[in-house]
Amino acid sequence: MTQRIAVLGAGPMGLAVAYELARSGHQPVVFEADDRVGGMTAPFDFAGLTIERYYHFHCISDHAFLKVLDELGLNDRMHWTETKMGYWYRGILQPWGNPLALLKFRGLGLTAKVRYGLHAFLATKRKNWKPLDNVEATGWIKRWVGAEAYEVLWRRLFDYKFYDYASHLSAAWIWSRIRRIGRSRYSLFREKLGYLDGGSDTLLQALRVDIEKHGGKIHLKSPVGKVVIEDGKVRGVEVAGQLQEFDKVISTAPLPYVPRLMPDLPPDILAKFSSIKNVAVVCVIVKLRRQLTENFWLNTNDPDMDIPGLVEYTNLRPLDQHIVYVPFYMPGEHPKFAEPDQVFLDKVRRYLKKINPSLQDEDFIDLRASRYRYAQPVCGPNFLAQLPPAKLPIDGLWVADTSYYYPEDRGISESIDFGRAMARDAVA
Repeated sequence: MTQRIAVLGAGPMGLAVAYELARSGHQPVVFEADDRVGGMTAPFDFAGLTIERYYHFHCISDHAFLKVLDELGLNDRMHWTETKMGYWYRGILQPWGNPLALLKFRGLGLTAKVRYGLHAFLATKRKNWKPLDNVEATGWIKRWVGAEAYEVLWRRLFDYKFYDYASHLSAAWIWSRIRRIGRSRYSLFREKLGYLDGGSDTLLQALRVDIEKHGGKIHLKSPVGKVVIEDGKVRGVEVAGQLQEFDKVISTAPLPYVPRLMPDLPPDILAKFSSIKNVAVVCVIVKLRRQLTENFWLNTNDPDMDIPGLVEYTNLRPLDQHIVYVPFYMPGEHPKFAEPDQVFLDKVRRYLKKINPSLQDEDFIDLRASRYRYAQPVCGPNFLAQLPPAKLPIDGLWVADTSYYYPEDRGISESIDFGRAMARDAVA
């Protein structure tokens, strides 16, 4: 029987839900507050260049993403590139990301290098994350790599992304990040990452067209005010003050919005959603006339830089100008998040000139800053056990966001995989 199902949010997970439902013969109706689909993958017009507000890349292990590309006939738009990593440490740009670079790294003793390398190797080989689920991440890393390697290679990555939450993270979540990058390598010394012609918007628009072709609808600039629950069952959603009735509702909005959207949930469920912490991001994107470095990833450990690293996107996806993303992560309540964009733009100019002293003012074509309040869930020990089940104890109601595929980090492929599975569960 065909079901009419409301989908909240048109990010990759929400689009994947609607895509699966529509192709299965149901009638999804997607409600998105933004004026475009994509969420954190959505593009913007960067002085004539259509590009994501926040950087994305693909690994050879992104099976759910690659499967959708195949279904949509987009395989020929996918390209794989050998990329490099670097480390800016004590004013020196050094190679990074392979055993030889580790051995040559200036700033660590041999014992610290061996311990760091052994930890990274074993993390990429580990398959079972459950033993790490209740382990705190910084202590786990220190026990493996020692105080010296932690201080040089890890501490600032934690401190400049999570601030006060740095010592409250799950080792399983950190392990999944190490493993994902490790699995993007096709040898010990070579890394391969992927990009789509046209960026993420190529996939987003293909999903949108496919959803609508199969009878689904997508409403932009249409924030849902409330999910209406009566007698333990979903009745529908309120949009612009009007009730629209649905058989079921699937929300992919960030979890911090759920208590406001669904105030009639049981108090214990609301308390769980309210307890989830997130960090925010101010992401500066820079268009340069010349290359900054040869690296896609560049980790940074510099007392004058309050960032854990940056991404030189055009060392993955070639474009006419050179594009660099510089993310500033911090808790949304941190005073820095309230600072004007110009503060971050000025910092980035200074940082990039320090990393590459040959850069001149005229090499900076344009800089923009984007903000996202709920950019990254803070995944502490036993994180998944603290979440309500995606299928809530309300007839016809599912709720999830990127938190729900813990210990995996946010990713397009993971969102697609979870979204499609949730859609199948909703109509089973």
